[in-house]
Amino acid sequence: MRLVIQRVSEASVTIGGVLFSGIGTGLMVLVGIAEGDTPADVEWLAAKTASMRIFPDENGVMNRSVLDVGGDVLAVSQFTLMASTKKGNRPSYIHAAGHELAVPMYELYCEKLSGLLGKEVKTGQFGADMKVSLINDGPVTIIIDSKLRE
Repeated sequence: MRLVIQRVSEASVTIGGVLFSGIGTGLMVLVGIAEGDTPADVEWLAAKTASMRIFPDENGVMNRSVLDVGGDVLAVSQFTLMASTKKGNRPSYIHAAGHELAVPMYELYCEKLSGLLGKEVKTGQFGADMKVSLINDGPVTIIIDSKLRE
């Protein structure tokens, strides 16, 4: 699994011109699921997302997590995160999980993260043509891959 985590002052998903979900201060998380990903990947990434200290403390130092600041999370599934650009100019998505694995893994990630935060994680709609809007605060953007664990 691969995540792109952005600290935001606001983020939203619009589908068909209608606001589907949105948050204020918190994290916008793009979620990519690969073939072979497991619930252990989900557990590790959900814990990392909830506890990653990327919000400023009273001294302006990034020392607080989304949990510490009471922030919200908007998680959007994005298979293009699993793109391989090794050959040619057209990305290959051969490593991206199909719906039968990706949907339950994405839902499990949102469920686990909701449990850790004690509040609902807002979502996009799997497979929909979504318009994602955000204001990246900082900007702060972190990429995490459960296979690299770094």
